[in-house]
Amino acid sequence: MAAKRQSLRPIEGAARTLRHRLSLRAEFTLAVLPTAVVLVVFAAVEFLSQNRLLFASLASSAFLIYLDPQHGTNQVRTLVLSQALAAVTGFAAHELTGGGYAAGGAAMIAVITAMIALDAMHPPAVATALSFAFKPGAESNILLFGLALSLIAVLVGLQKAVLWTLAHLSVAPRHSGHDGRQAPPDGA
Repeated sequence: MAAKRQSLRPIEGAARTLRHRLSLRAEFTLAVLPTAVVLVVFAAVEFLSQNRLLFASLASSAFLIYLDPQHGTNQVRTLVLSQALAAVTGFAAHELTGGGYAAGGAAMIAVITAMIALDAMHPPAVATALSFAFKPGAESNILLFGLALSLIAVLVGLQKAVLWTLAHLSVAPRHSGHDGRQAPPDGA
């Protein structure tokens, strides 16, 4: 069963064990989109709600996508499933227990169990469950979180496009493989 798990290993075609550093220019190019998306999410939250902490875990998701957009943990299915499940689980735990440590503990245990069972391991989702369990909010916060989550999901595709562009414009350095041939940069 462990061999079938997808969310904790690089996706098919990303045959490597470590993410190699790109050139400084390529690293900054790759970091621009997550930063911009998180700033847009923050602006939307500020405009529509004052509940900023509910969205902090999405910043962690965006950074993980920058760090390794090819990793199974950062795929759209894993990201959306785990984060949405965490928001609903945290909200439900708060509604059922009245908040506090009981809600946080129940939400955390439930979302970790669900992520393992559904093979949707995305660590920032645990923070999402805790945020919703500790901080009560109107149902509109779940809808707003869903909108913000959809922006982060779009980021996955954008990051893959940036990696493809970097690889094809030869901005990223090429690394030698074990056989001495040039290998494409990570994520290509």
